[in-house]
Amino acid sequence: MALIGDIDVGTFPLLLAPMEDVSDPPFRALCKEQGADVVYTEFISSEGLIRDAAKSVMKLDIYEKERPVGIQIFGAVLDSMLRSVEIVQASGPDIIDINFGCPVKKVVSKGAGAGILKDIDLMVSLTEAMVKHTKLPVTVKTRLGWDHDSIRIVEVAERLQDVGCKAISIHGRTRAQMYKGNADWAPIAAVKDNARMHIPVFGNGDVDSPERALEMRDKYGLDGAMIGRASIGYPWFFREVKHYFATGEHCEPPSMGERVEAARRHLQMAIDWKGERLGVFETRRHYTNYFKGIPDFKQYRMKMVTSDDSASVFAAFDEVLEKFGDYQFV
Repeated sequence: MALIGDIDVGTFPLLLAPMEDVSDPPFRALCKEQGADVVYTEFISSEGLIRDAAKSVMKLDIYEKERPVGIQIFGAVLDSMLRSVEIVQASGPDIIDINFGCPVKKVVSKGAGAGILKDIDLMVSLTEAMVKHTKLPVTVKTRLGWDHDSIRIVEVAERLQDVGCKAISIHGRTRAQMYKGNADWAPIAAVKDNARMHIPVFGNGDVDSPERALEMRDKYGLDGAMIGRASIGYPWFFREVKHYFATGEHCEPPSMGERVEAARRHLQMAIDWKGERLGVFETRRHYTNYFKGIPDFKQYRMKMVTSDDSASVFAAFDEVLEKFGDYQFV
């Protein structure tokens, strides 16, 4: 059993990773229904929050059916981070997560995200100050280090724990790698194997099959898996991992009917949440995976990803169900 503070998140929980323009309320709802144990919001700029930027504030929206849910924030300025903690806390999340891992240049250039891996003392002091500023459990998501020559993740994780961090999720790449190459889980296992560590250690990066999730649990001994890219347009990934854990077998992939229904609900929830234009635009990235592997599908996918009005996208879903309703996924 893994505990984040006093929140029981189960035995080897599956966590939905915070992903920009992906982990919004509609998608989190679908993943939760399919077995995600903990979900995280898209990362939110502390500077954006304290300036009341509309996009940042909108990301604070959470719903009861998502719990336990964590709101993730990033930044490198102490005052801004503390003020953002107060704003986040008022939204009523179960967890506050700090992003010390985003490798994107516009974030790193401000010393935030993975940029802070160049200044471990600041990373630790920021975490300590935020822990002291809230009664909610504070967790951290980070990477192995800035580059291969600066990997000190065992020491870093222990120091974060010692200042009150309640769980740590570690992506098995350095910032220098971005998303290239293979994730290395061995250093994450070394964090877990540290006799002084007692908080949950979650692994992230390349968990792209039920077998890989099982390997993370049984070979590397981690406390849970954080799922990112494998879930985009495929919320059933969580269900499939849990079925494999329970039976040792793969469950049937979702049918065409299930996929169309999920795509419909996803689009409708997105429109309800952020309006027609943004709802249509920001759901597009999921359709390739919703309907992956279907032969002669290009014209239908193009309708979904180029139509600017929801009526046209819903009509494309109808056409797909009519033409491919009996298609058997393998």
